[in-house]
Amino acid sequence: MEKAAKAWSIWEGSTSKLKADSWESIQNKFGDDKFALAFARIENHYFVSRGFFARDGWLLERENLDKIRHIPTVIVQGRYDVVCPATTAYALHKAFPESELIMTLTGHSGFETEIIEKLVEATDRFKRN
Repeated sequence: MEKAAKAWSIWEGSTSKLKADSWESIQNKFGDDKFALAFARIENHYFVSRGFFARDGWLLERENLDKIRHIPTVIVQGRYDVVCPATTAYALHKAFPESELIMTLTGHSGFETEIIEKLVEATDRFKRN
C-alpha cells in the first residue's frame, strides 16, 4: 500500500503546478512515507465518496444550482490544470452564468502566484460589498 500511496502522491505533486517544483523538493515532500499515505488516503476517500455529492454531475443540476444562485461566486481555475481539467470549471460556469469564471495561466495548485492573486482579489471584492 505504501508504494502505491507514494506513487500517487508524487504524481500529483509533480503535476499540480504549471512550473513544477524541483524533483528533490517533490520527493522530499510528496515522497515522504507519512505524507504520501495520508495524502493518498484523503484523496481516495474523496473520490470514492464522489466529492460527497449524491451522484456525478449533481452540482450541475438546475435544482441544486438554484439553491446557490443568490450567492456571489467566483470560480478560479488553472488553464493547465491536469488534476481538475478546466472543462469542469467551464461546465459549472455555463450552468451557473451568474458566477464569474477567471482562468489563470497556472496548473492545479492553490499555491501558484496567479491563483493566489485572483483568490485574494475576489475575496477583497466580497469584503467591500
